[in-house]
This record gives sequence, C-alpha cells and structure tokens, in this order.
Amino acid sequence: MSPRTSPFDLSKCARPNILRLQPYRCARDDYKDDGSNILLDANENAYGPGLALNSQGSLEAPIVNGHGSSHPEIDFLGLNRYPDPHQIELKQLLCRLRNTRVHTPQELKPENLFVGVGSDEAIDAILRCFCTPGKDKILTCPPTYGMYAVSAGVNDLQIVKVPLDAPNGFQLQPDKINEVLSADATIKIVYICSPGNPTANLIRKDHIQTVLEHPTWNGVLVVDEAYIDFAPEGSSLAEWVMEWPNLVVMQTLSKAFGLAGIRLGTAFSSPGIVRLLNNLKAPYNISSPTSAIAKAALSSENIAVMHSKREKILSQRERLLGELPKIPGIGRFRGGLEANFLLVEILDKPASEGGRPSNVTALAVYEAMAEKRGVVVRFRGKEFGCEGCLRVTVGTKDEVTLFLQELRFVLQNLFTGAQILSLKETEQAKEERANAVVD
Repeated sequence: MSPRTSPFDLSKCARPNILRLQPYRCARDDYKDDGSNILLDANENAYGPGLALNSQGSLEAPIVNGHGSSHPEIDFLGLNRYPDPHQIELKQLLCRLRNTRVHTPQELKPENLFVGVGSDEAIDAILRCFCTPGKDKILTCPPTYGMYAVSAGVNDLQIVKVPLDAPNGFQLQPDKINEVLSADATIKIVYICSPGNPTANLIRKDHIQTVLEHPTWNGVLVVDEAYIDFAPEGSSLAEWVMEWPNLVVMQTLSKAFGLAGIRLGTAFSSPGIVRLLNNLKAPYNISSPTSAIAKAALSSENIAVMHSKREKILSQRERLLGELPKIPGIGRFRGGLEANFLLVEILDKPASEGGRPSNVTALAVYEAMAEKRGVVVRFRGKEFGCEGCLRVTVGTKDEVTLFLQELRFVLQNLFTGAQILSLKETEQAKEERANAVVD
C-alpha cells in the first residue's frame, strides 16, 4: 500500500534547529553490557549500587516499613497511583547529606532543591527557565561534558566557549570568562563541570567566586558536581547556594552512589530559582520506585556502604597512577585526580624513544582494546587540549588487572609493527565518531 497523499513536509514543519540535531550517542551504542566486555568507559561505579546487598544482588534483609529505612520500600500495590510530586522526604535526606557547614553556617532546606530525571533534566530545565530560543547564549569551558551542547542545540541556543587552561591542569580562566560576560549580555548561563569531565580536576572555589562577583552580569552560574564524592571531603559547594542567589549546584546518584539505573539528579539553588524549575517540570517526574531506592541509599547504613565502595575505587585509582606509567607508550596524566576516572595520554612510541601524544595511536588502542580484547575505554583525543588521550574509568581490582595486561599487550603489538586497524582513509571520521559519545 502506497503512502497517502498529504501536504505534510517534515523538513518544513519541524523546527530547523531540531532538524539539524545529530542523534545522541551514549556509551552503550557501540559496546553492550552483555557480560562479554569490561566496561571502563562510562564512569559508572564498577562496585555496584551503594546498597547493602548480598552476593546474589538481593537485599540482605527483608523490606521493612518506616521512614529512613535502609531497604527500599516499594509499594507495588500502589503503582496505580501517581508518585509524590514534591518529594519532600527525599529532599530532606539530600539536604542532610550536603549540610556540612564547610562553606556557610546556613542550612539547606527542601526549598533549595530540585530533583529530576538525572542531571540531564536539570541541565535542560535551567536553559528553558532562563534562555530565549534563537536569542540567548550559554557559556561553556571545554573540554567539558557534552550534554550542555546537546541541550543548547535542542533549545536553539548558541554556545560561547572559554576553554580551560590546558597547560595548567585544565583550571578555569575566570578573568577571561568575565571579559566575555561583560561584552555579551545575551549569555545567560555559565556551565562549569567540577570535577571536570573528561579532566577529573576540581575547579578552585576562588575562581568560581570571581565569576559570581561579576559586577554587571545578570545570569546563572551552574556548577556540575556529578563526581564530587570522589573529591576530598568538604569539596562540594552545594550549601554555598545559600550565599549566592544565582548559583546552581547539580549532583547525581549515578556515580559514587552507583545508582545510574534509577536516573536521579539534583540541583541545589536559591528558593527563587528552585521554584521556577519546579514550576516547569513534569508534575510526576520522579517515579515511586526511584524515590524509594534513593531514600534507602541515603540512609546512614547505605551511605556507609557507598563510602566503603568509594574507598575501593580510590585504591584502584592509586594503583592505576602507579602502574600505568610503567607501560611503554603511556604519557602524562592530564587534568586532576578527583574523579572515578583518569585522563591519560597515549604516545606514538615509548617515551624513552621520544614519543609524543598521538590521536592515531590512541584511537588504534581504543579500537583494538574494545574490538579484540573486550576492554572498553573512552577516546577523547578530539577534545580541546586532549591530544592522544583516553579516559579510563576506574574499575574493580580484577578489571584493573585485566585492563593493565591488555593495554600493555596492545601497545607492544602496535610498537613492534603488528597491523594497526585501518585508519588512513577514515581516520578523521573514526576519531569524530569515537569522540562523539556524550558522557
């Protein structure tokens, strides 16, 4: 049956900026979580959820009633009802977690908190709150998380870039940011990732303060702290939103808490901004099972579980810092050490022979490791200041052992003349594709 005749023309009906969008590429588009791969590419918590589970992955105790339970209380018979649209109990637990009194004597309260479907909902909601499509702009500091650009494209917003200071540890350049903000009043949002992705470095508090103290800029500064629980205690600026009316601090339960599967993100800010975010969100954006699991994860017992697993990750991070430089062909660690991943250079030949960072070699290593050895990392060589870089998520002890073995094997074969995957005709296309994953 032939299609019906219709005046409908998709190319003229859809918004032009939406037609220009490229499909979102995520970590599992190329290599599946089917049990055959070691997945060190998506910055997930390899030790699993921050919940007290037995060796079979079940709860160590039966589900119990009561607030603040360390075991998720999922009311299956109540799933015919819509979930709580306000999530006050969950917000109280999140505020309790971040009320450290390190940055202010004031205390966060539920009115300082927006909860969404991962940090991605907060990223998009902030743009929709403050930016007029086709008119306003956002400012980002590459290399940085790709979702800021994706959301800007969806909302038809231009991006102004002030790169991080790559030679000096990928730190923020606040004076340059302020110069740009002074020159362009259409910039409404500044996104800063701290610890950075893919740089793993914590942005200095005084640099963030310099931007907040801009004398004329009427905009919102967003600090994305997805990896903050891998940084030193007291690093989070969440409670600092009590001091600055235009500061937003985003966090997630996907990383240190090991709960990427429940999609729960947060945005701490002043009551006025939070009120706007809550006004525009879908009324029941947090499902009942998500809320129950999140509340259980925030109990004292399960926070202790999260801390225990975090210490294992930090131990393996130290191991990688010690072992990777012993492998011929490994260059410098770039950025910082405050996340559950490392950004490391791959050289075109061993450093002892004058090797230099190489995207060709890094891409060959990335492809050979994933396609031939079943170990998946992330190629980031096309990002600003990241020539020849791979981003490696810290895995379990066994995963790190296998990664080190396979990396040494692959590099040795490359340097001794073993065939490199065909790159000459499609090198640029392969680099772009490997670098395009947004996570």
